[in-house]
Amino acid sequence: MADSVYRVTELIGTSSQSWEAAARTAVETAAKTLRELRVAEVVEQDMTLEKGKVTNYRVKLKVSFKYEPDARTSRARTTTRRRK
Repeated sequence: MADSVYRVTELIGTSSQSWEAAARTAVETAAKTLRELRVAEVVEQDMTLEKGKVTNYRVKLKVSFKYEPDARTSRARTTTRRRK
């Protein structure tokens, strides 16, 4: 297996239905812009209340995805090294 680096970021998903739906919403939304999502860990759950009734479920997740440096940054570093 090749060496890899993974980045971890926090997301918060919400749902009026359940904590599971809130987590799914967060992961599915993140998957639209982040490639190679690997693991999602629920780190906190809470809910909002109005007049004693649950109105929203919220889930805070830590999500990991494969880190790929910006190609433009890599080229700039390579170019700088060549000039020396």
